[in-house]
Amino acid sequence: MKSTNNLVEKLETILATLPEERRHLILFLHRVQQEIGYVPEEALSRAADYFSVSPAEVYGLVTFYSAFRLKPGCRHQVTVCQGTACHVRGAPELTAEFSRLLGVRPGQDDPERDVALRTVNCLGCCALAPVVVVDGEYQGQVQTDRVPEIVKKLIGNK
Repeated sequence: MKSTNNLVEKLETILATLPEERRHLILFLHRVQQEIGYVPEEALSRAADYFSVSPAEVYGLVTFYSAFRLKPGCRHQVTVCQGTACHVRGAPELTAEFSRLLGVRPGQDDPERDVALRTVNCLGCCALAPVVVVDGEYQGQVQTDRVPEIVKKLIGNK
């Protein structure tokens, strides 16, 4: 029960520290994700109450945007853009190489290595295609020969 109280306190602190002129639902959810690592059910309920919207609306928002997670994730995350520009410049091959080296299929987590591999439809930075996001850092014009180096930095020599 103590951890639930700590979570409630953390949610209230996040709400209190939102700038008055920017007290928006999506900003709150981003801050929760940033602070906690995911958006727990308690945050969905608190957001619905605070912003006077239905819990279904909050849930719909969180599930619509791929940036949000509803459960704790891995410490490391690799996301490969699959948009048209990235696709024609080698994203499928990048995804396959990350999958091979990490030992995890796209959309899966590897709890042992604490790494997840994701694909998204578009990251909106087509001029940098193909784009890979590693632990929140965007890397553009990534070629398959760079994947081993990226993986080595990510998880070490395991």
